[in-house]
Amino acid sequence: MTIKVVRGNPTPEELAAALAVVRARAAAAATTPPGAPGTRDSWSDPSRIATQPLPQPGPAAWTRTYWPA
Repeated sequence: MTIKVVRGNPTPEELAAALAVVRARAAAAATTPPGAPGTRDSWSDPSRIATQPLPQPGPAAWTRTYWPA
């Protein structure tokens, strides 16, 4: 693995801290078995944006598609 500093002039301590984070993430990824479901955070949960129930099908359902009641 190669790490390249693209911008800035980090100190050796900053490089060591960044490398420690990268190694810790790689070690955590290596311990999960392949095909195991990942953890989902609240940002990727679709129920957080669906706070109101969807309109039910019916004769006037097309009018309620974009205009919540």
